[in-house]
Amino acid sequence: MDIGELLSFKPEATPKRPHEDDIEDLGTPEQPRNRQEENHKRMKRIAQAKEAAEFTKQSEFSSTEAISGVAASLLDPELTEEQRLNILKYVESEEAEGEVLDEQGLKKLLLVFEKKNLKNQELRIKYPDNPGKFMDSELELHDMIQELKAVAAVPDLYPTLVELNGIPSILELLSHPNTDVAVAIVDLLQEITDVDILNESSEGAIILIDALRKQQICALLVQNMERLNEQIREEADGVHNTLAIVENLTEINTAIAYEAAQQGLMTWLLKRLKQKPPYDANKLYCSEILSILIQNNNDNRLLLGELDGIDILLQQLAIYKRHDPITTEEQEYMENMFNCLCSALMAKENRERFLKGEGLQLMNLMLREKKMSRNGSLKVLDHSMSGQDGRENCNKFVDILGLRTIFPLFMKTPKRNKKRLLSADAHEEHVCSVIASMLRNCKGSQRQRLLSKFTENDHEKVDRLLELHLKYLDKLEIIDREINQQSRTSNVGEDDEAENNYLKRLTGGLFSLQMIDYIILEVSATSESIKQRVVQILNLRGASMKSIRNVMREYAENLGDDGDSDWKEQEQAHILSLVDRF
Repeated sequence: MDIGELLSFKPEATPKRPHEDDIEDLGTPEQPRNRQEENHKRMKRIAQAKEAAEFTKQSEFSSTEAISGVAASLLDPELTEEQRLNILKYVESEEAEGEVLDEQGLKKLLLVFEKKNLKNQELRIKYPDNPGKFMDSELELHDMIQELKAVAAVPDLYPTLVELNGIPSILELLSHPNTDVAVAIVDLLQEITDVDILNESSEGAIILIDALRKQQICALLVQNMERLNEQIREEADGVHNTLAIVENLTEINTAIAYEAAQQGLMTWLLKRLKQKPPYDANKLYCSEILSILIQNNNDNRLLLGELDGIDILLQQLAIYKRHDPITTEEQEYMENMFNCLCSALMAKENRERFLKGEGLQLMNLMLREKKMSRNGSLKVLDHSMSGQDGRENCNKFVDILGLRTIFPLFMKTPKRNKKRLLSADAHEEHVCSVIASMLRNCKGSQRQRLLSKFTENDHEKVDRLLELHLKYLDKLEIIDREINQQSRTSNVGEDDEAENNYLKRLTGGLFSLQMIDYIILEVSATSESIKQRVVQILNLRGASMKSIRNVMREYAENLGDDGDSDWKEQEQAHILSLVDRF
């Protein structure tokens, strides 16, 4: 690298989520937003300057030798006068710039910050209609906010920052009339809440997050986002960084997910998702944050339903009924929307809203269209129909001729390709789970229509059932052998180890096998011809009915504890009665 390249060196900015205009910006280095941000980047340029000046020397120099190296570089005839002055300025300021912020330094920074803030407030009040009178003070305040970023490099100082009442002063500026100042504050908060930095000091992280929560940071962030114009690049970045703050905080403390939703973030996210165009980069981030808020919090799922969130999710997904996402990022957005819908459907009330909003009809159409959305729609169907809360959806699915859609998928697993990332095993698991849920929940004419499918075309679906049974039985035997051969872990209790092994078996094929064998028991109990076909195929393949009985007894013993205990007992009794009759 020559000296000219060195002096034009600018450190790379922290990667951010791409915006639509990023492609146009490629090759044009982003200019520093202000003088102070440039100052904070000098240290790296100083080091590069010295490295270039000393490239003929060994790696360790005395201070005299280093100065000689710089002096030699200054004699280079190809350097302009401005470049020589720049090198001198960088080297002369190295000692000052290289100082690590300490407690005394932080106190000075906060004192100057408070003075700049107060001065700006006074001038704004005194000259409300004359921006020229307070603009310089605003620039100085903006520069001070950039200087405060130095505290992000020393998380051990966070308790001091809180003790000096710095958090309320910082958060106060989120409502500053100048959105540039508010966006700079967001940028500062995003840096000091970075997860990697917080993990460096657990005490500092706890104290900082508690202080932010006391000030209701999420509510303040939402109020600020509501006034930002995402058509302006800097303000769009402000929205992105705001969402990053929420992600950082929820990763450290999951309780903040509930607080954020209650303080208006859920409302803002749903409103933002409704905006056109159908997809943009910040929409992708919104879908990720929404998924975080509802994946493990039932109160947030209920809130989403109350805010018409189910309809909004369905409207966003309807775009992909006949059109595939254009980019991989948009595909990720679509998958996030499906995941949000699956999480939301874990609440009974949302299943009713899904039914009324014609969610079943949309999922059914997506399955028929054979687009990329097929995978997600299959998962949503599974979630909407499972358990006792899926009864209405199961019966409705039969009424809208869903059997014509699901059974072709049951008979032939679609080939996996680059665009359809759902594996064959995952596809078969969801399809079998949907059929098992219908057998469990459908009554009357809907159940009869379902059962008749297993006798048509010379019991072809029974043949397919046994084919899948044998496939997943073989998979499970491999997993069981691996478990038997693994060495005992001394620091894990027997109960924990048994649970871990059961989970390993479930993910290795046991869950699919349970669904398949449940279907076999249900349909065999209703038709002697079906049972005879099952026994015939098992005998031909050298398999036994005993394996099916064992799988279903284990299934009954391990039914989940969620939901109604009466329903669980009834379901266990029903499964064991099917086993006895088989």
